[in-house]
Amino acid sequence: MSEYRIASRYAKSLLDLAVEKKVLEEVNKDMQLLTGIAEESRDLVLMLKSPIISHDKKLSVLDKVFKGKVNDMTMSFFTILTKKHREAYLIPVAEEFHHQYNVFKGIEEATITTTFPLNDALRKEFINLVERISSKKVELTEKIDESLIGGFILKIGDRQIDDSINSKLKALRLEFTKTTTKRPIKVIR
Repeated sequence: MSEYRIASRYAKSLLDLAVEKKVLEEVNKDMQLLTGIAEESRDLVLMLKSPIISHDKKLSVLDKVFKGKVNDMTMSFFTILTKKHREAYLIPVAEEFHHQYNVFKGIEEATITTTFPLNDALRKEFINLVERISSKKVELTEKIDESLIGGFILKIGDRQIDDSINSKLKALRLEFTKTTTKRPIKVIR
């Protein structure tokens, strides 16, 4: 079974249980904490995926890092996955949980890619744009890509608005090649 399908099933089960136990917001914060720590600590990710480190040792590390910082249900979930030898999927499960949480809450996920960090005014403008397009609350993720030269790329679900200099140059190049290949070249002698 693919990593995505495994992560999706565990995330769905955790979401359903969190809703049933009325701890959804806490568990969502816990999953975001796990992904945040994973982004900062490559060692944690490698440890969870390592076939050499025993499952008991991994559980001990998770205990030391998260005990007292996360909800008891979240800690139990970490324990269950580790005992089932599925701890390598903890981070993908946490990421998928957050996506499913957003769907459950009716929050639209959008990603803005620019060549510079956004200031508050621009961030608010992009959030308002996405809210007008999707008619939902928005969670905006910001990325910086200097290869764009200028402009932005806004992804909303499966839609994309590409207003970058890079894409305009590519379109211009494509248009230029179309017009030059249609006209025959005259040879003057």
